[in-house]
Amino acid sequence: MYAAKNEARPRRPMTLSRLREMKQAGEKITMLTAYDASFAALLDEAGVDVLLIGDSLGMVIQGHDTTLPVSVDDVVYHTRAVANGTHHALLIADMPFMSYATPTQALASAARLMQEGGAHMVKLEGGAVQVETVQYLTERGVPVCAHLGLLPQSVHKLGGYKVQGREEHVARALREDALALEQAGADLVVIECVPSALAAEISASVEMPVIGIGAGTDCDGQVLVVYDMLGLTPGKRPKFSKDFLAGKGDVRAAIADYVEQVRAGTFPGPEHGFA
Repeated sequence: MYAAKNEARPRRPMTLSRLREMKQAGEKITMLTAYDASFAALLDEAGVDVLLIGDSLGMVIQGHDTTLPVSVDDVVYHTRAVANGTHHALLIADMPFMSYATPTQALASAARLMQEGGAHMVKLEGGAVQVETVQYLTERGVPVCAHLGLLPQSVHKLGGYKVQGREEHVARALREDALALEQAGADLVVIECVPSALAAEISASVEMPVIGIGAGTDCDGQVLVVYDMLGLTPGKRPKFSKDFLAGKGDVRAAIADYVEQVRAGTFPGPEHGFA
């Protein structure tokens, strides 16, 4: 039955132009992290639009307290594994801490993630300070996903994992950063742990899709760490997450429920966001 259904409605590989069309049509974009071929295959089969090979692997796979120890070699390895299990989803690979300190270093790192790992796009953290690097990469054919708000690679500078953008001067800077990064060539942006109203403003102000995590329901799409979404991460689950596996006992059903709720706009709910 599943094969027949797919024969009738074949899925095409996800592209950046398709993601932009989804934003324009008001269709919610689904994204989850993936680190291996088996999970990638499950997520791809469930219709997840974008898989992020996040440097979160440093915490959920390697057991570190932060993402900082993750290397380019680590992300290349896990990206290749995810690529081997994927046929339809767009693959975004995180640029690890200090792998894009200069535009030329960023290009070298991105080349490895795409050539060796099979990524379709790379993601880097930071606002105005990254405009030159984003432009340098995109002018050379490297698709870039920006990352604003809470920046896990800057956790020590930020003083912990805190909501960003509650102060007006910070909110203004985030709005300006999103516009500047889009003008520099970014095709996508992840916004993490910002007030829901601010995320909605940013989503409405840019043409590129905005993917939220702890940023309310008015973003163009949502992303979660897959282990958080399945309730497998040890310790306290982030407020913005939800255990979709609870009460189901089946990973496939949990993933399907996540996809359905994001597309319907029922996840995240008000309890998953910040004022």
